[in-house]
Amino acid sequence: KPIEVRDGEKFARVTPSKIPTFRFTINFDHAAIGRQEYHFVLGKKNYLNEIARARTFGFLRDVQMLRSRGLALGGSLDNAVVMDEKKILNPEGLRYEDEFVRHKILDALGDLALLGAPVIGDYESFAGSHHLNHLLTKAILKDPSNYEIKTIALEMESGYEKVFA
Repeated sequence: KPIEVRDGEKFARVTPSKIPTFRFTINFDHAAIGRQEYHFVLGKKNYLNEIARARTFGFLRDVQMLRSRGLALGGSLDNAVVMDEKKILNPEGLRYEDEFVRHKILDALGDLALLGAPVIGDYESFAGSHHLNHLLTKAILKDPSNYEIKTIALEMESGYEKVFA
């Protein structure tokens, strides 16, 4: 079934679909980010080319606080995009012009993987987060009538192997 969770204007939803796609929009009040949208058709090649290299991101002002709490200890300019109040601090810049929204799709893929089975459906979010994705997975699992677990028949399998290989 279509399932949606909201937090004010923020939302995350899944809807049934035979070709899983991810549509994500973010809107940050920061000159380096702003509003970004990305549409991604799930598949191994697409994942490797469009999503896998998108790094997490954060603000320099938060680094000391995170580390004092035992978080972000392995974070560096090599594996994260770090910004001050005005610009990106990584000398090489971004891997993709819209790396921020692509990373949010990477987060959503990982969060939905916690369901324990691939989601054969579309995912859409505005200003999504790990928290919203967590609420979404809880909403999906709350009622067994929200989903079904299917075994893909051999005649259908070739159509999905590009997605879940």
